[in-house]
Amino acid sequence: MNRDTYIAIGRRVLTSEARALASLSEALDDSFAAAVELILAAEGRVIVSGMGKSGHVARKIAATFASTGTPAHFVHPAEASHGDLGMLARGDVCLVLSNSGETPELADIVAHTRRFAIPLIGVAGRADSTLLRQSDVALVLPPADEACPMGLAPTTSTTMTLALGDALAVALMEHRQFTPEAFRAFHPGGKLGARLSKVGDLMHGGADLPLVPLGTPMAEALLTMSGKSFGVVGVTDADGRLAGIVTDGDLRRNMAGLLERNVDQVMTRAPLTIGPDDLAEKALGVMNGRKITCLFVVGAEGRPQGILHIHDCLRAGIA
Repeated sequence: MNRDTYIAIGRRVLTSEARALASLSEALDDSFAAAVELILAAEGRVIVSGMGKSGHVARKIAATFASTGTPAHFVHPAEASHGDLGMLARGDVCLVLSNSGETPELADIVAHTRRFAIPLIGVAGRADSTLLRQSDVALVLPPADEACPMGLAPTTSTTMTLALGDALAVALMEHRQFTPEAFRAFHPGGKLGARLSKVGDLMHGGADLPLVPLGTPMAEALLTMSGKSFGVVGVTDADGRLAGIVTDGDLRRNMAGLLERNVDQVMTRAPLTIGPDDLAEKALGVMNGRKITCLFVVGAEGRPQGILHIHDCLRAGIA
């Protein structure tokens, strides 16, 4: 085989699985809505289970649910038969995956849900399978050939099951109006956590703020500006609101007689600001777009609460 052959095989597989996903989308019906409503009505958790490749998919679905506002965990069917059935309780809802719907290792979990009236959502490729006949809500995968040349290795079927899990998770997210702030609470580390950091988490405040009142002589303003090392000084009015800022650019534009002036005569009025609850990624976009290095952080009444430097965003991993 040569590289062109490998590429052709890859495209064939992806095209085949894309067709299967399109069929799955068209096949969604009231059963999908019923599954969403059953999960929303549950007072406990979603218990997701499956064996083999379906088990790997089940782990991922449980993780996606848990990280997007739907409490969930994975229970291995073999371990369930040796004590882990205690992880399923009244108030939970069980989501069980099996392409054939006849996986023998799932029998104890299915029987446990029937015995203790735990709602069961089944996902399988056969509507007449044991799993789907026992389920309160049956989600049937449409017929589709596996992508492997022998038609045996779970490929297309696992792709459809995984996508169906994502569809459930997103439907639940949107119903619950899951916010970026809530998402960050479940993803505090890594790139996602950095991207969802708030300005208030990164800003400098208190004694670090470079502020002077209106009427301050430029000589004093320059001392504050250089002492705080942000390359800018904020100017506040009598009510403590931000009236303007003095930047390096303002200094260059007013070099003639600079030290004989006060900040009112030099400052840029109505400067760009950001709120403490805004995402730091938004602040970085503003700074990059306007080619500036700092933003004052102001509250609802326009009073400065902090200052954010572009380096604060870069140190936090926001780029």
